[in-house]
Order: sequence, then structure tokens, then C-alpha cells
Amino acid sequence: MVLSSPCSGCCDTEWGGRRDENFVSLVHTRGSAIARRRRRYIRPSRNKLPVHRINEGITVEEVRLIDSSGTNRGSTAVSEALAIAEAVNLDLVEVSPNASPPVCRVLDYGKFLYEQSKKEKEARRSQKQVEIKEIRLRPKTTKHHRSFKVRDARRWLENGMKVRVRIRFRGREITLPGVAREDMDEIYAELSNVAHIDAAPSMEGRTMLMVLAPGAEKGD
Repeated sequence: MVLSSPCSGCCDTEWGGRRDENFVSLVHTRGSAIARRRRRYIRPSRNKLPVHRINEGITVEEVRLIDSSGTNRGSTAVSEALAIAEAVNLDLVEVSPNASPPVCRVLDYGKFLYEQSKKEKEARRSQKQVEIKEIRLRPKTTKHHRSFKVRDARRWLENGMKVRVRIRFRGREITLPGVAREDMDEIYAELSNVAHIDAAPSMEGRTMLMVLAPGAEKGD
């Protein structure tokens, strides 16, 4: 005789006339996990553009109206403002809700949102982030090897990037900060026609750092 399943037949499994309790437990566990995943709340995406009240969504009785030609009509009943916008087949948009009374403009709301989005993209494009490259040296780095590093630094500076010059000390080299400072001075002298010092040489732990920015020092 096969025992009946407590879960409406989803777990009926016959193994030699007996139900497999391990299988039933496994199905219950997986079923609960699936149910939990299905009930998970997914936050809806948010529009990055500000939300404006438009047309019948404007609930105040009076607004300060700027019509489609840019003329300030002063305080106007919202019903009259809606009629003015409808007469020219445009929208009444609340652009300054915190004013008293709120300021509304008569305009094409779709075009208004498009222009706002375009301005945001142009603003992000104009915020150019300066990339920082780095050359690493040691106090005992030969001038021949250093020349390759300086050549790279010159190319980066000419491309508008900043360059961090790092001289690392190992072991007893920490007793040679004067040598490292001389190297820094010589590197800047070689690059002074394309760079200026953005951060003067300074010690940070077992490292001496200097940052060069594009553009020669004024007066050089």
C-alpha cells in the first residue's frame, strides 16, 4: 500500500511500496525557496528627470503664468491658464512649485523633457576627468632607463593626462632621500616645457611622490 502524500500529490514517490521521506523533504525545501523568490519585491526604475505637474495634475487654484511667447501674465486662475495652453495646443507645466503662487509655463512638455535630457548629457560630456598615469623609479635607477620613463611621461602629458612620479625605497635606500629629490628635479627639468608641478615632491612612507599636470608653468 502506497502512503498518500500531504502535499496534494506533488511528492508521491514509490520506492518499494514506501514513500521516500528524503525526497519529500527536498521537494518541500525547493518549493519554499521558489515561492520566496517569486514574492521578492523588485524596486521599479526611477526616472532621472525631475517630475513636473502638468495640465489637470496642477491642483492649486492660482498660478503665475508665463505664456508660450515668454510673456509674464502674472497671477492667473489655473482654469484660465489651462484654457490658454489648450488654445495653442501646448501643455501647462509647473516649473517652480515652491513659489507663491507656483510658476507655470505654456510649452511642449515632450520637447521640454528632451531638451533637459540633452543638456544633462552635454554637462556630463563637459566634465572631463583627467586620467593619471604613473612612472615608477628607484634611487638607483640609471639615467638610461629613466629616459624611457620620461619619454612615456612626456607623451601622456601631451595627451592631457597627469603623471605621478613615484620613487620607491627598498632596504637601506631609505637613507638616500637626497638622491631621490635630485632625480625628481631632473625629471621636472626635462618635462618643464610640457608640464607644471601639481603636487611638489613629498615623502609618503617609503615612497617619494610628485605629480605633474599638463601645461608649462606660466612664464616659462
